[in-house]
Amino acid sequence: MLNLFERAFFYLLLALLISACGASKKLTSVEKNNSLFGEQQAENHFVGLLVVDPVSKDTLYAINSKKYFIPASTTKIVTLYTALKLLPERIPSLKYIAQNDTLYFEGTGDPTQLHPHFKDSTVIRFLHKQKNLVWHPNNYQGELLGPGWAWEDYQYYYQVERGALPLYGNVAQLYQLNGLQVFPDYFKNSVIDLNYPKNREIEANTFYYDSERRDTIAIPFRTDSTLTKKLLEASVQKPIISKKAMPEGEKSVVFSIPSDSVYKRMMHESDNFLADQLLVLSSGMLSDTLDGKKARTYILENELADLKQPPRWVDGSGLSRYNLFTPESMVQVLNKLRKEIPQKRLFEFFVPNAISDTITNQKVPYIYAKSGSVGNNYSLNGYLLTQSGKLLNFSFMNNHFTVPSSVVREQVQDVLKQIHQAH
Repeated sequence: MLNLFERAFFYLLLALLISACGASKKLTSVEKNNSLFGEQQAENHFVGLLVVDPVSKDTLYAINSKKYFIPASTTKIVTLYTALKLLPERIPSLKYIAQNDTLYFEGTGDPTQLHPHFKDSTVIRFLHKQKNLVWHPNNYQGELLGPGWAWEDYQYYYQVERGALPLYGNVAQLYQLNGLQVFPDYFKNSVIDLNYPKNREIEANTFYYDSERRDTIAIPFRTDSTLTKKLLEASVQKPIISKKAMPEGEKSVVFSIPSDSVYKRMMHESDNFLADQLLVLSSGMLSDTLDGKKARTYILENELADLKQPPRWVDGSGLSRYNLFTPESMVQVLNKLRKEIPQKRLFEFFVPNAISDTITNQKVPYIYAKSGSVGNNYSLNGYLLTQSGKLLNFSFMNNHFTVPSSVVREQVQDVLKQIHQAH
């Protein structure tokens, strides 16, 4: 809960902003109030806020809106925009060339094959029908882990290795049900029954799971072409030959599940693996070499070339603290999404009232947003519906606080609720 001083400060801030803001011609007054905001917050944390009415083009609130912040998982909004611009309606799962009785194939970065949630087996069924299989494993040129990712998080479900042909979401699931269950069961003999502070060895697929545990745990496994080949052979029940290159010729594509289903889970569950694989998938629409950096560079140089403060964008998930975006840039991307995607479909991707349990209990959602949190940083970016029926674009970023994140989320909620009621 907020203490009396914190509540008084935020309500005072809103009163000042509401009285000083409105049309964009009053923006100078807003900026004068920004200095008061900065002085009050100097001993706590950095705050950036931008609220825009895209219909009237009025800037209603602007606090450090041109300053760079660590966006955390709100980076996924830009990943969503990239995927929507580059990917087709269904996920491209496999590229192949058929010659005589042999099928030559390569991965596209599709994250859904045998994934614990999607359970899609489009690729497996397709390969199972073929007589001879030859796999090209060398079309992924990106790094397994992203720049700036914490090295010690290799053992946790939210930091999964990337690649061209991920299977099972590149995680092993361990749980108790009439004894130890391991999915995929390929790793069953790699699990040690031990109460150990690590889930997995850093350089090996040796897992630790205490038989006294009753929870399900998902542990990323180390990937390489040898392991992928073994997992794939076990699934399609056929031998597979690996070759360094595909034959010459036009490649055909196998498509799987609707892309929107992947986007929605990525946004609602803040799934880092899906986010980074969507950039890998998107890069495959630009060239035969898979690397999420290609997709980021293309979007920044083309679709997002007009961003007023060019961001530093290094991964699809927002795991990296190297990512830097301004509230103004985020609002621009939100506005592009709003212009290009029908509202009903767009709002399917954003979480209704995505701040706290208190606001989630509202009967009618007035916020559709994506939140992001990484140690000492919390952001919320999206759309706010006011009591008068206006739909506003907003970006609210908080960096470098030392209080519990729940305190900051409640502050954000108080501010946005006041804006909702004031307009």
